[in-house]
Amino acid sequence: MDNLRTLVVSKKLWCVHKQLVLLLTPLVFLPLLFTLPEKEGKCLYVVVLMAVFWCTEALPLAVTAMLPVCLFPTLGVLPSKKVCPQYFLETNFLFLSGLVMASSIEEWGLHRRIALKVLTIVGVKPAWLILGMMLTSSFLSMWLSNTATTAMMLPIASAILESLFGDLETLKQKCKSTEEGKDDIMNGTLMDGIEQTDMRTSEEIRIESEYQMKVWKGFLICIPYAASIGGTATLTGTAPNLILIGQLKSYFPDCDLINFGSWFAFAFPLMLLFLFLGWIWIAFLYGGLNTRLCYKKNNHRAEAEARARALIEEDYRKLGPLNFAEGAISFFFVLFAVLLFTRDPKFVPGWSVFFKKGYVSDAVTGVIIVSILFFFPSQKPSLSWWFDPQASNSPYVPLLSWKKAQDSVPWNIILLLGGGFAMAKGCEESGLASWIGGHLQPLAEVPPAAAAVLITAFVACFTEFASNTATIIIFLPVIAELAIRVTINPLYFMIPATVGCSYAFMLPVSTPPNSIAFASGHLMVKDMVKTGFFMNILGILSVSLAMNTWGVAMFNLNTYPQWAQPMNKSAVITNVLFPSVQSFNATL
Repeated sequence: MDNLRTLVVSKKLWCVHKQLVLLLTPLVFLPLLFTLPEKEGKCLYVVVLMAVFWCTEALPLAVTAMLPVCLFPTLGVLPSKKVCPQYFLETNFLFLSGLVMASSIEEWGLHRRIALKVLTIVGVKPAWLILGMMLTSSFLSMWLSNTATTAMMLPIASAILESLFGDLETLKQKCKSTEEGKDDIMNGTLMDGIEQTDMRTSEEIRIESEYQMKVWKGFLICIPYAASIGGTATLTGTAPNLILIGQLKSYFPDCDLINFGSWFAFAFPLMLLFLFLGWIWIAFLYGGLNTRLCYKKNNHRAEAEARARALIEEDYRKLGPLNFAEGAISFFFVLFAVLLFTRDPKFVPGWSVFFKKGYVSDAVTGVIIVSILFFFPSQKPSLSWWFDPQASNSPYVPLLSWKKAQDSVPWNIILLLGGGFAMAKGCEESGLASWIGGHLQPLAEVPPAAAAVLITAFVACFTEFASNTATIIIFLPVIAELAIRVTINPLYFMIPATVGCSYAFMLPVSTPPNSIAFASGHLMVKDMVKTGFFMNILGILSVSLAMNTWGVAMFNLNTYPQWAQPMNKSAVITNVLFPSVQSFNATL
């Protein structure tokens, strides 16, 4: 009876757990207001509230992001005229332009054409199809949202899998076949969706079915992983990259090392490296990389692969030739990327030199291009239309309507970015970041290369349970202050943390793409944990390799930069306290 009563109470508490978090969290952390220095304590109180609300989702993420607007002014941390502008900085305009471009690509189905074309090129053997899925997903997520990419690719993957292996439920039954069912399976089996005589033994059928189920899981799991990896390659690919830019501009206004082009030059090779390692791991784990698959003749597999190839080619044929709208979107998409890459590539002068220095940014470039989409025609213009009375007088349709853009753009993420910038501004102005940095001095004894790996690993683990945007918002100011305290180039810690917070592979709740793949019902949590744990390790090692090789050369990470000097008011003291760090700067 007591157990039943406890169970009922537990269920009731769970039903109102978000409300309890909202009520109890401010009370639990109230002592922060009285035990710490006044301004730092008030700012930390707001930061902790936001962190708890973000991690528990007691409030919608976007609503929590707006808390600085009401709490910073009322607590005396920052006036509202300094808080509110943080919600629409130029970084938000760059993000918005990327989202609008993505919505135009989705509107005309260009992403599906790209996906099917890649799959026709890579072939239909499972290992190569997994590679094709990962390449396509990663490329699309560089420009579209990771969630949209996963949602678009999974139905394509499911259709190909059904062509290869038949109905999933039938496949599951074959894997679970018992001694009593052996005769039924041997006498006549529905193989790959086709009734046929199967001369194989029941054991061979069971082993083959288990192999096919593993490949099926590999297909489903590779898509969200590749989408998360691909989003790191461009500034607009995922929100944490933009948080990094925004906070760099807030903390280090003179730092101009990172823009769209320089970030791509650093992160794209890293993405390719991690994608290749991830493909090797997933294909090995789920049976795709198998000498038996690649070299041994197998009639059943050959027939299934032929059907899959026919399905992909038929779907691509149904799209027809590239129409005017798709061609126009392709042109503007390429122009969008080229202009962003070449504005200020650092190693050569960019086209921004033709304008007043400091006036033209990536945001300006993005907004110019996407603005054209709202008036450029989706039908090929014809001069004869004006003189043909029989021609259709249908309304003029641009490549993108505002209604479509408004429906497609996740405005909550815009607010989330703004909340991050407002929080960073509060930490900076209140002195909280410096106060926290002062308490991180023991970390100065850790070799900087090891510290960077530990930071990346910590952030990658934390983001398994919290939004990657919220994670980087919370930790980036602290990481920046830590770098200043130990006189290490701040980028050496901030870049790995930013990239690492996108490496959430272990749990279904870690990212929306993981949740979408898990919702298919064909993956178990243990599948994601087993695959994702090693993926996290590969990601951390890849980031470490990138930072200590081409990252050092690109961003001059082996010296403490001039643009960080004004923030480092205690540089002389720090140099005396931690001389070992200087030897790292000399030898990195």
